[in-house]
Parts: sequence; C-alpha cells; structure tokens
Amino acid sequence: MFPETIETDRLRLEPRRPENVDLDACYRICSSDPAIDEVTEHVTWDPHETKKETREFLERGRERWEDHEAASYVIRPREGEEGAGDIAGFGGFSVDWERRTAELGTWLRKRFWGRGYSGERAAALVEVAFDDLDLEVVAVSHHPDNDNSRRAIEKYIERLGGRREGRLRNTLTFLDGSVHDEVRYTISQAEWREATS
Repeated sequence: MFPETIETDRLRLEPRRPENVDLDACYRICSSDPAIDEVTEHVTWDPHETKKETREFLERGRERWEDHEAASYVIRPREGEEGAGDIAGFGGFSVDWERRTAELGTWLRKRFWGRGYSGERAAALVEVAFDDLDLEVVAVSHHPDNDNSRRAIEKYIERLGGRREGRLRNTLTFLDGSVHDEVRYTISQAEWREATS
C-alpha cells in the first residue's frame, strides 16, 4: 500500500523497520546525538534512555506500516549530498482513513537542518497521499514555540497550495504528561493539484 522506497533529488526514504536501520547507530542518534535536546525540545518524545526504547521505536514503525495506520521512513541523503547514506532523521505520515486525511510528521538531526530537506520530503509524501492513496487532505502541525518547524512548514505549505488553519488549544501531549497547543496547516488535494499543475 505505501511505497517501499521514495527517492527525491537529494533524499532516499526507506521504511522505519529494524532491518533497514542499524539499532546501535539509531540509539546513539536518538539518545546522545549532538543537540538531541534541541531536536526534541518541541516534540512529543524525549531522548531515548535505553536501546530497548530505540528497538520499540523501530518496531512501532513496522507495526503501524503493516496495519496501514502510518508510513514512517528513515531519511538519508543520497549520493552527492554531504552525509550521504547517514541517518538524517525520520519522517512520514499517519492516516485517518475515515476522514481521508494524512498527518505529516518529521524530525531531523541538527546537522541536517537548513538544507531544505523537510520541504523536499514533505512534497514527496504529499504526492503519495494524493496520487497513490487518493486522500483528500494532508495536515501538518508544530508546537507554537518551534520557529524552525514553522519556517520550514510555511515554505512548503505555500508552495504546495495549502494554508495555515490556526492554533489548536491543548492538543499535544508530551511524554511528561504536559499538554500544549499546536499550530495546524492543511492542503487539500484540489489545492495541491492546482499549485503543482
């Protein structure tokens, strides 16, 4: 149902499964990569404390894929890019089939910030959501204080024909139990087709 591999000009996305991601490397990145606290500051997960946590993260990717709930990918720069083949981060989308909506999500290691990878990945996943899965809406959100995500999302949302819907109150729950607002954006299939035709 979901594409096994997605290649863009600069990125290669493969399913987030234990067989596609080295557990030790993933654990090092998710637990103690330089700036991991900055990466996780505005997301709903904390740096991993054990390798078991990382293994469960990879297994959840496989389970949700097999249950057709989500397409989660490991993101790697392609040959010719700095850090080619390294894990740049993870991203994908969850699907609400009844509402015919995909919800994008991603995180990148700090050394890969500022390269436009978020927008490139988003454009490829939006195409999958609309062309392959015939969904009606793609949504994405960020924590109100996450300026890096806001800037990245605003760039690709505008380019892909979408819009900012607004600030939703108390919709994000972090692992520590704290509840936060989120800023939500959407793109309809019709808007995307008009913007990319």
